Amino acid sequence: MRVALISGAVLAAVGAFLLLVGVSYTREESFFKVGGFEAKVQQEHRVPDWIGGVALGAGLVLFVVGLKKR
Repeated sequence: MRVALISGAVLAAVGAFLLLVGVSYTREESFFKVGGFEAKVQQEHRVPDWIGGVALGAGLVLFVVGLKKR
């Protein structure tokens, strides 16, 4: 099945990218507010490596299934 083959390749590529390069995001939280004064803090979080591993594994499984259905 061509859909499984393509989606498996894309998912495996995204998983490999997450494992090798890593992706981080910034989250801003307001932790103190009095009247017009507000104190905010920015925290940078990294996407866990296990998510990349799961995506890579699932992508490889879909890719192999797509190859066998051809």
